[in-house]
Amino acid sequence: MRLFILIALSPVLYGQADQTVDLLRQLADTAGPPGFEEPIRSVMVSAMRPYADSLRFDGMGSILAVQGSAGPKVMVDAHMDELGGVVRRVTPNGLLTMQMLGGWLDQALVDQRWIILGAKGPVHAITGIRDVHVVPAEERTHVYSRDSLFLDVGAHTAEEVRQMGLSPGDPVTPDSPFLVLNGANNYLGKAWDDRVGCAVIVEVMRRLSTQPHPNQIVYAITTQEEIGLRGAHSAADAVKPELGLALEAGITGDGFPRKPEETQAKLGAGPGIFVYNSSQLPNRRLVAFVKSTAERLKIPLQLDLVQGYGDDSAEIQKSNGGVPTVCLVVPVRYTHAHNGIMNRGDFDQMVDLMVALLQSLDGPNVQRIRSFADN
Repeated sequence: MRLFILIALSPVLYGQADQTVDLLRQLADTAGPPGFEEPIRSVMVSAMRPYADSLRFDGMGSILAVQGSAGPKVMVDAHMDELGGVVRRVTPNGLLTMQMLGGWLDQALVDQRWIILGAKGPVHAITGIRDVHVVPAEERTHVYSRDSLFLDVGAHTAEEVRQMGLSPGDPVTPDSPFLVLNGANNYLGKAWDDRVGCAVIVEVMRRLSTQPHPNQIVYAITTQEEIGLRGAHSAADAVKPELGLALEAGITGDGFPRKPEETQAKLGAGPGIFVYNSSQLPNRRLVAFVKSTAERLKIPLQLDLVQGYGDDSAEIQKSNGGVPTVCLVVPVRYTHAHNGIMNRGDFDQMVDLMVALLQSLDGPNVQRIRSFADN
């Protein structure tokens, strides 16, 4: 038997100790399940405020940060919440059950590490698993249902759990620290859906704080996307945009190949755009505008169609009497799980593309995209 030792390599070793790596690490590692976004909201406010002309919140807790005071109103969206859970009950023998928040696969839940955000601070936990020595042979390939799983915090009684500061209603987040994956240009972490979009927005704001643009940009960092696009609905009501650009984590087909029709995107092949997902169809003129901008910059743009995917653009496009909207994505392997992989080159090219788009969306271009008079 060969013994392999896995080492979490420091980004400093590979010359990648830059502010973007630090930002991505902080955003990925910060907790923020749907409805419990306080930790990640605080991080995002601190990151965005230096570059914003103004910053406020809507009634759902989404951040609305503005750059510019004239021209068309363009809403740039990313959601801050991540998949997680919430403690449902505490058993007499000190185990906890969990209500899942968001679209988890049952296969992804067993024997994982979690952090419960309790009244006395974070508490580490695992979802236990039946020992192979006692599982009958005919059951060893079965998937455990989420309703059969327990969070184990090392307690023996319900009173010990209470002493840890835990009770029903406490949020639960995956425990999966960021790392640069084996010195490659790929980053491993949780919550790339949609902390990668949040990071794109911070980088775009930083660049446009010192460069001209012809519009009023409202950056909306929304809440509760993973349980029904709820924050985007209220944010779009508050913003009343003329045009919308949603930023998301894309779905790759190269890390766990099944069939090409599931998804066409690849890691490291450039940013992407959804020309279809099951929650929205993008505005065709805006799609063409994105394509031409990417071509002008010589940025490869992946076109993707995904079933079973919903995103904030669906709510934005239904607001304010109808808004031309697209969903742009940074491809990610293994979304909606503890460990996802994103590519730094895809991320940097998305920032370049977004800056160019926002610098080109002036009054005439936005009006042309919004017009149906000549159809």
